[in-house]
Amino acid sequence: MSLIKVKSRGTDNVSGRRNLIINGAMQVAQRGTTSTGLNGYYTVDRFRVYNGSVGTLTTSQESSNGPTDVPKYSFKVAATNTASNSASSDAWIRYVIETKDIENLPNLTDSTKNFTVSFYVKCSNTGQSSIGISSGSYNSAQYVHPYTIAAADTWQRVSVTIPGNSLLSNVSGDYGIRMYWDTGAGTNYQTSSTNQWITDGDYAAAGNLQIIGVNGRYLQITGVQFELGDSASDFEHRSFGEELALCQRYYYAYMGTVGGSNGNESHICTAGAYNNITAYGGVQFPQTMRTIPTIVQHTGTDHWQFYNANQSDRFDSFAMFGANQSTQNNAFIYNADTISTTAANAGNFQGGNASCYLHFNAEL
Repeated sequence: MSLIKVKSRGTDNVSGRRNLIINGAMQVAQRGTTSTGLNGYYTVDRFRVYNGSVGTLTTSQESSNGPTDVPKYSFKVAATNTASNSASSDAWIRYVIETKDIENLPNLTDSTKNFTVSFYVKCSNTGQSSIGISSGSYNSAQYVHPYTIAAADTWQRVSVTIPGNSLLSNVSGDYGIRMYWDTGAGTNYQTSSTNQWITDGDYAAAGNLQIIGVNGRYLQITGVQFELGDSASDFEHRSFGEELALCQRYYYAYMGTVGGSNGNESHICTAGAYNNITAYGGVQFPQTMRTIPTIVQHTGTDHWQFYNANQSDRFDSFAMFGANQSTQNNAFIYNADTISTTAANAGNFQGGNASCYLHFNAEL
């Protein structure tokens, strides 16, 4: 398999920590390696998919099987049905750079300075696609760069150098900068004003190849890099441990994987019976999360257990206390439906079914 190089890579900005993208090499997939769904985070960490009602899709962490300079893993979005898009169709892969990661970068708001976005892409079809960059406050500013997929099923590297813009200071809470790979945007989200800053709310180029809604088509990306400077440097590789720790600020797969089969009897935490129907326990996060997370979990009749006094008190799901009891560093959890135990009994929260998983979500 060959590699098409659409732009030469510079060497003027290759020292130090450069890449603002977390998990750009698609190494971390805490939720699992494949999923069929509609809208949300399903597999590779930090990369979200959305397709409105255009069609169904499968997302997966793939082994890239490309030339040696392409990272081993990649993120693939594949259409699994046929459906016509409309003017209002909204379909993309999105990455959000958190506000805290850009607030000390003056280049982003200085029109005399540049930043560069680069990535590897592979697609089932030839044609035009695009990458869109927008402010965190989405309607403030967008920059859309079309690129040509020159050969089907072939990796190529795309890079675009973008001038800073004062409107990039317009963030939205923790949404600092948004990045969009078009997979089937309707005309309501397309622009012909490409390679310049616009403010009309469009994230895709007119004339793009439609992926979602055409059964069998796919778009696959990896090696995503966002850096200051006038050209794309070689992709900055980080260790798996570094990437996992960075991802755990936004999502923590505490036990099990979505759709997995290893949750039976798995230990959650030590717990104590507050009264005869409720037990409490605490989970410590390995990283300070972006915000107090929400629980993502398997639920099922009697699929969880509070094991105490040589017996198993069964329940269906967990609940989590909010602020004060739970923080960005720990979760205080309890059985969401009643059990039958003895007050002050000590025991363990455990999985009670192979499908059990317990995760914590603080994604953007």
